[in-house]
Amino acid sequence: MLQSASLPLLSVVFLGAAAVVYVASIYVSDTTDVLSIRWKLGQALSGLVLLAVVTNLPELVITVSAALADNVDLAVGNVLGGIAIQTVVLVVFDVFGTGRSKGLTYWASSLQLVIEASVVVAVLSVTVMGSQLSSAFLVFRVTPPEILIVCLWLGGVWIIAKARTGLPWEREGAAPGGQQAPRGTAKRKKHRRMKAAGNSTRYVVGVFLLAALATLVGGVVLERTSDLIARRTGVSGAIFGATALAAVTSLPEVATGMAAIKLGDCELAISDIFGGNGFLPTLFLVASLLSGRAVLATMPPSTLYLTALGILLTSIYSIGLIVRPRRQRFRMGIDSLLVLSLYCLGVLGLATM
Repeated sequence: MLQSASLPLLSVVFLGAAAVVYVASIYVSDTTDVLSIRWKLGQALSGLVLLAVVTNLPELVITVSAALADNVDLAVGNVLGGIAIQTVVLVVFDVFGTGRSKGLTYWASSLQLVIEASVVVAVLSVTVMGSQLSSAFLVFRVTPPEILIVCLWLGGVWIIAKARTGLPWEREGAAPGGQQAPRGTAKRKKHRRMKAAGNSTRYVVGVFLLAALATLVGGVVLERTSDLIARRTGVSGAIFGATALAAVTSLPEVATGMAAIKLGDCELAISDIFGGNGFLPTLFLVASLLSGRAVLATMPPSTLYLTALGILLTSIYSIGLIVRPRRQRFRMGIDSLLVLSLYCLGVLGLATM
């Protein structure tokens, strides 16, 4: 049916699916936060792994659907473009979340967040290395770098879980004068609201399952329409996945992050972004298993370019979390201004490829 649809109709379906994924993902995120409190999953290794998978359902669904349709370039572009765009989401938090009283990284500065940013840089670095290897390294439908990325991510999650129980630094790695409320405040407030409304755990699980199903359907439609729109407009699947598709799948992070900041939890907002970005490259293993192709070894130059951009933007925020710039320009910290400027230049460079 979609194959014969006109470009305007495909665009309407694409936007409709994006709206479904946006709304459903917010419900998935909110119910996951509540369940993590009720089931005491928040600080455990298994809990962090589960939360990373669940909160990135749109990208997971798109990757699976694209790999099964042998449209790996779209999946890879969505993952790597999503990392770059979701890092820029922190600029939105800085401008519209914290206001004119110091920048986002000043309030949310924490060594735990620096560790999370380092995990993102590590898995993206292996992605670059894997792209330079021969596709002949494909064994049992996977390549060593794809396995290494998953191992690095799991190791990073383990370190993050240990760090959240305390670091051997003054104030356990938290900077003085920053966020007053402890991390996790937003989740606990959501839980109290659900409890005050009389919502049982069974009800929360039901909402979660319905929202996850809607995300599943919306994600599949997004993948199919993205592929068709890219072909009709002459844009490569990798670039469309890295721009338009990545932009719409990052919208739920904007909503949930802004909600966390309004509840006084800037650290959680940043942690959700870095946590999601660290998890996304593990989807290359899924794409390779389903498609039977060496995903990293066949990456087009545009996706390799986006990987480097993601490393650059994450590194800037990592430095910002340590330096903690006080001054703002255009309602944002200096690090956010630099990230926004470099991302815009990066997109212009991508347009020439």
